[in-house]
Amino acid sequence: MKQALIPVIVFSSILLVGCNQDKTNASNEKNTPAVSEDSSTVRAINTEITPSTEENVLQDTPDYAAKNEGELSIQDSETAYEMCVIALTDYYKAVWNGSDIELGAFIDNENLKQYTQNKIQYQFDLYLSHNLTDNLVKSVDIGTREVEYTDDVDGGFLYLNLPAEIKKTVGSYGEPTEFLVRNVNGKLVIVDWYTGAKDSYDFMVRGENLTIDNPNIWDDSEFVKKLNSKQGEFSGSIR
Repeated sequence: MKQALIPVIVFSSILLVGCNQDKTNASNEKNTPAVSEDSSTVRAINTEITPSTEENVLQDTPDYAAKNEGELSIQDSETAYEMCVIALTDYYKAVWNGSDIELGAFIDNENLKQYTQNKIQYQFDLYLSHNLTDNLVKSVDIGTREVEYTDDVDGGFLYLNLPAEIKKTVGSYGEPTEFLVRNVNGKLVIVDWYTGAKDSYDFMVRGENLTIDNPNIWDDSEFVKKLNSKQGEFSGSIR
């Protein structure tokens, strides 16, 4: 695999928050986070969470189009960064708040989509069982990070490492997440997604300290079969 010689692309820190109405109330009534392939809603960038904005800011999902329909390049870094930050913010609000997340807006591979849906549901159920879902995620602050482009026979991919600070009603915590992004039919999509913080879901299911550099990993049937089995064990542990 040949890594292109490119200048380092660094983005300033931005604040991104989810904006559809949270589904978990103070009495801990269980609400399953809706995970959909429909891409009809999106959360707003640079918007503070308030009761009014959470109720009224559903918008059309932006089209994460590549600069060039037929190829990926470092010029797609800014759009890929925006997409991954929105996906990550929606993810944390789905996990903690029970908010909807539409994975089809970011992910094309069905295996990765199913894994992510199971990952969200497991964590939401776990937090709910320990009465932790009252402490809602209010915003997600993404730190500055470089984006790298790597060339390969399938048109290249972008690697992004996003350190996130998840700010809740009370307190906050941080963890880094790595993404791989490709151009699929002119649209940027996430082809791998790994959060490697100690004791995170990926850390326990996929393994610790992994090198995230294979954009075709979710097409590997043996890899997917192994993870499906491990996810089944985890799901049964909280029932």
